[in-house]
Amino acid sequence: MSFIIGIDGPAGSGKGTLTKLIAKKFGLTHIDTGITYRAVAKAVLDNNIKLDEKEKIIEIARNVDIQIVPEENVDKVFLNGKDVTQDIRSKEVTAIVSQVSSIKEVRLLMVELQRKLAKGKNVIMEGRDICTYVFPNADIKIYLKASLEERARRRFEENKQKGINMSYEEILESIKLRDENDMHKEIGSLQVAEDSIVVDTTGLEIEQSLEKLSKIIEERIKEIKI
Repeated sequence: MSFIIGIDGPAGSGKGTLTKLIAKKFGLTHIDTGITYRAVAKAVLDNNIKLDEKEKIIEIARNVDIQIVPEENVDKVFLNGKDVTQDIRSKEVTAIVSQVSSIKEVRLLMVELQRKLAKGKNVIMEGRDICTYVFPNADIKIYLKASLEERARRRFEENKQKGINMSYEEILESIKLRDENDMHKEIGSLQVAEDSIVVDTTGLEIEQSLEKLSKIIEERIKEIKI
């Protein structure tokens, strides 16, 4: 039997950093579902496939080999045997990942993969639709949010550290478009599950957000007597 914590929220809300820290603190397996969609988007670019070539994109998603190898500070991502850990965070991938993940058949294929990755494990899984679609019966459901400006600022700082050259204005516009697209997907749209606990991280330091989430998780674990 597995124990699942689902963390949903828009880009830049703090999911990536916080879920890694929580995974380490509570001894959980960390799964970033966004990696699977970014890997498909990278494969689409590698094969020079256009966004309107839906059937070709679905075929890519059906046959792609995605491996996620957890390491101390980063999850290594391998696409068809090649390390693409940095490549999937490029501005080119970021520009198309939401459109690629909006294709129903791609979504279904990746959700199947995500469920396989979590099977039989105690996991913390982050994404846009974990608590509403991937694992609607997750043991703990949390929705992270933050203001648009705060999210853009965080992503800008994160990109600088990773050597990704995008201006604040580019990131702000990209997140606006991403939010709009994510909220209007046919399946797996960005929504707050009815029983999710909403946490606003605007203005909070990582340590403050971590403390807040840890308290929620500890209290919930006591309630369900794990």
